[in-house]
Amino acid sequence: MRTRIFLLIFLIFCFSNICISQIGPPSSGDDPGCWPPPCVPIDGGISLLIAAGAIYGGIKLYSKNKNIKN
Repeated sequence: MRTRIFLLIFLIFCFSNICISQIGPPSSGDDPGCWPPPCVPIDGGISLLIAAGAIYGGIKLYSKNKNIKN
């Protein structure tokens, strides 16, 4: 039983880096692969977080004002 557990853990550690690693696109020298060079899609995630924060803040303010009036 111990050998099976040890073998399973050993195989998980051996093959875990293969499962996590990514194969990148082939590059030719200094070509960044996209243009402009920063190539980070910041706009989509940040705008969603700002919208979610604004909605959450609006709900909190509305419920706070509603409790004050009552």
